[in-house]
Amino acid sequence: MADNLRAIIVARAESRCEYCKMHQSLQGATFHVEHVIPRVRGGSSELDNLALACPSCNLHKADRVSSALDPDSTPIALFDPRTDVWSEHFVWDDYQLIGKTDVGQLAIRLLELNHERRIKIRQAEQLFGLFPPQPLGE
Repeated sequence: MADNLRAIIVARAESRCEYCKMHQSLQGATFHVEHVIPRVRGGSSELDNLALACPSCNLHKADRVSSALDPDSTPIALFDPRTDVWSEHFVWDDYQLIGKTDVGQLAIRLLELNHERRIKIRQAEQLFGLFPPQPLGE
């Protein structure tokens, strides 16, 4: 991937994972540029299909684009940072994320957005003025 494309993606996301909103500055790993619709599912490598993702979100998402909240329900689309408005699907309750919609609830479960490690990272981010994140372009 061209460095200038990566720079555009990082700037657009304000150095935050576009799923969990973790800031890259306090992390030991470089965030990934991931395909919202994975290439194995026909997704392109164009800017409108690329998102900045922390390693945890990227690895948990894998090649998924939808899933079910429970085994008996109809699959729903996974949160798409290119077309969905984050604040319509999620709200902060202290350091926890709450899903306001089925899309938000699915992302929280599937990507483990309230894992204990993530809570601790949010607490550390707060010490540096990085939490809670300000809404991007909303």
